[in-house]
Amino acid sequence: MAYLREILTEGHPTLRKIAKRVDPKEIREPLFQQLIDDMFATMYDAPGVGLAAPQVNVSKRLFVIDVRDDEHEAAVVINPKLERCGDDIELKEGCLSVPGMVGDIHRRERVVVTGLDRNGQKIRLEGDGLFAQCVQHEVDHLDGKLYIDRATNVRPALTEEEKETAEA
Repeated sequence: MAYLREILTEGHPTLRKIAKRVDPKEIREPLFQQLIDDMFATMYDAPGVGLAAPQVNVSKRLFVIDVRDDEHEAAVVINPKLERCGDDIELKEGCLSVPGMVGDIHRRERVVVTGLDRNGQKIRLEGDGLFAQCVQHEVDHLDGKLYIDRATNVRPALTEEEKETAEA
């Protein structure tokens, strides 16, 4: 059974730490598998499209993602390595750890991410659009960064579109 975990907000020190690499032996442990289940449940409840372990006060290099599109299934990425491709594009971005706010940020238009899945198997995922934006955002969390560190025009989310972005 999955449990909802508290999502930390800006100002909590765990959000500013570089997360520790996950020992592959740990991945199959019941507590680690429970963490993954809890992260998915918490992300869906928020609702969001991605959640990094530091956001639930666990300083490990792990994130879950579900951008709900036709090209990508929900995924777990452990110890991610990110390759950014393509041009920089400006996007609106929000964060569950910075509730109610949105800002303009430059991200690469395409990414390739490699790592391990929830079974400890090597994975390679690639994509553009919301998938690329979300992967870059979650990897930033693992590196102790929030989108507001590099965003411009950070402001309260006022329009419906901005409110949806802020909740992602």
